[in-house]
Amino acid sequence: MIKRVSLVLISTFLMLSNLNAAQAPQAALVETQALKKQEVNDLQEFVGTVNFDKKSKIASESSGIIKKISFEVGQKVKKDEVLVQIDSDILDAQIKASQAAVNMYEVQLKNAKKNYDRYSALVEKKSISQKVFDDAKVEYDVANENLISSKAKLNELTIQKSKKVIKAPYSGVIVEKNINLNEWLNQGNQVATIVNTQDLEIVFNLPISFIGGLKDGDVYDINISDEIIKAKLYAAIPSGDKLTRTFPVRFKADSGEKFIFDGASAKISFAKESKTQALVISRDAVIKRFNMDVIFAIVNEKAVMIPVKVITYYGLNAAIMADGLVEGMQIVTKGNERVFPDMPVQVLNNTQAK
Repeated sequence: MIKRVSLVLISTFLMLSNLNAAQAPQAALVETQALKKQEVNDLQEFVGTVNFDKKSKIASESSGIIKKISFEVGQKVKKDEVLVQIDSDILDAQIKASQAAVNMYEVQLKNAKKNYDRYSALVEKKSISQKVFDDAKVEYDVANENLISSKAKLNELTIQKSKKVIKAPYSGVIVEKNINLNEWLNQGNQVATIVNTQDLEIVFNLPISFIGGLKDGDVYDINISDEIIKAKLYAAIPSGDKLTRTFPVRFKADSGEKFIFDGASAKISFAKESKTQALVISRDAVIKRFNMDVIFAIVNEKAVMIPVKVITYYGLNAAIMADGLVEGMQIVTKGNERVFPDMPVQVLNNTQAK
C-alpha cells in the first residue's frame, strides 16, 4: 500500500515538474555590448514646418453643363483619374459628322490618285491631251487638300472633346471642391484643389554656425508627429532673418504611407561644438517601445527595459543617458526586437562599443 502511494506521488511530482518546465518562458538568444563612457557632441533641436511640395487648383479648359462629378473632399485620387465630365452631346455629333467627311475624302483621294497615276502614263505616250491630265492632277490635289483639312478639323474636335473630361494632374488628395452637378461651367473656372501628400518640403530656419556643416544631397532624420522620416537637403537660402541671424534650409522627403498634415511641426537635431560625457552603445541597441526610445539591459540573466534619452547618433553608435545606467553594463544589441521586460535571455557574445 505504501509502495503504491509512493509511486502515485512520484508520478504526480514528475507531471508537475514537466508542466512547470513547459510553462516556463524560453530564454531569448541575444548578443550584448558593454556600455562605454565617452565624450560626444551634444545635440541642439530645431523646429520647422512641413509643406506639401505640390498643391494645385484644377481649372476647366472647356465650358458646358457638368454631367458627372467623381470625387469628394478628402478623397485620394490617382494621376489621370477622371474627376469631372462635362456635357459633350453637340461635340459628339460634330465629331461623328467630321469622321464621315474624312472617310468620304479618303475615298475621293483614292479614286483621284488612280486617275492621276493612269493619266500620268498616258500623257507621256501622248494618248491623252495635256488638259485631261491637268484636270486629273487638279482633282487629285483638291481631294488631298480636302482630306488634310477634314482630318485637321476632326483632330481639333477630338482635342475639344478631351477637354470635356477633367482629370487629376497627379496622385494626391482633393482638399477643396468648387462645383455642383448640372451647373454651367465656364472655361477657366476652378473645379477643385488637389495636394500631393507624399512629396514633402520641410523648412527650418537655422543659425549660420550649423549651416556650414551641411551638404546638398545629404540625408537627415526628421521627426514629424513622432515618426522619423528620411529627408534630403536640397537648398540653403543665403537670404535670411537679419535680427535672428537664421537662414531657411529646405529639405525634401517622401512620406510614403504616413498621413501628414500641411503645416505640421517638424524637428531636426544637429551636434553642438561643445562636448559632454555620455554612455555609448551600438545604435542597434536603441529601439522604439510605447513611443519611447528604450534599451534592454541584462540583470541576473533577465532583460530589463530602460527608457533612454538619445543625445546623438554618430556612425554605428548612439550616445545615451538614463537613470541607473553605468559603464560596463551589458546591453542587448541583437535580438532585442524579440525581447520583452523580465524575459530570460541567453547571451551568445558581448563586445565593446567602438
